[in-house]
Amino acid sequence: MQMQLSGDLSDYSHPVSEMFHVPITAEEWDQYKLTKDQVAFFNENGYLSGIKVLEEWQVDQLNTELLEIMDVNNPNHHLLYEFHSNESTDPDKVLFHALGHWRMTPGFHDVLWNPAFVVPASQLLGNKGVRFWHDQLFCKPAKHGGVVAWHQDYSYWTRTRPMQHLTAWTGLDDATIENGCLHYIPASHKWGYLDKPVLTGEMEGLKAFLDERQQERLKDSVPIEMKKGYTTFHHPLLVHGSFENRSAIPRRAFVINVFADGTVSDSDESLLEGVPAFKKGKKLEGRFFPLLT
Repeated sequence: MQMQLSGDLSDYSHPVSEMFHVPITAEEWDQYKLTKDQVAFFNENGYLSGIKVLEEWQVDQLNTELLEIMDVNNPNHHLLYEFHSNESTDPDKVLFHALGHWRMTPGFHDVLWNPAFVVPASQLLGNKGVRFWHDQLFCKPAKHGGVVAWHQDYSYWTRTRPMQHLTAWTGLDDATIENGCLHYIPASHKWGYLDKPVLTGEMEGLKAFLDERQQERLKDSVPIEMKKGYTTFHHPLLVHGSFENRSAIPRRAFVINVFADGTVSDSDESLLEGVPAFKKGKKLEGRFFPLLT
């Protein structure tokens, strides 16, 4: 029987479709667990890549929903926290960027509860409960896709504390060097907090906040090439970015940002556009920050 859904899927703090199977037995849950070596690699390097979270048919479903979300005439855009059909500061490039699409379509809503995502996320957060922070879409069209500058995620999230966050980036196309895949600076999460550049501005904008040794390290970035449907996780202080897409294929991806249960607001103002404010020091929970595990 098909569930009758409201227009705003944030009303549902549970899956609303049959896109993902919810495990019942311990053995079913265990199939998604990371190994001790994988967790150790993350802790040492600040990232862990190549984790399969989607089947091809699920990727296809999300790409179909993506077209609806990107449509500038979609009447549900008021549900989004941000919508930028082109956020690139380079007039010759295009970078689509949006936040809040989990509220619009069943697939992007339910992927938050995907066990192939939430089980590793809990492990990488120290086996704590995983609470949703916000999602993002980053889409680079073929031949003229814009950059995402070197940055640390937490430098844009200091309105929440303590720093116990995690980012999961999942490709909806194969991600390659040619089409603008993510690049990481291994172990840069140990550099400490850095100031933030313009996210979609000049690729090297972060250099103004780096010492000479750190600037040299940018030359040793690791490209994260992955097949579609695979995820890369990274630490909130890991320096990362992505270069232009000059290839003949698009580079579409979605990001799920989470934090450990118990994270609180560090501001009396609204944390996301349209979301009711939490008083400073109040635990983040409820409709807009659902518990995923």
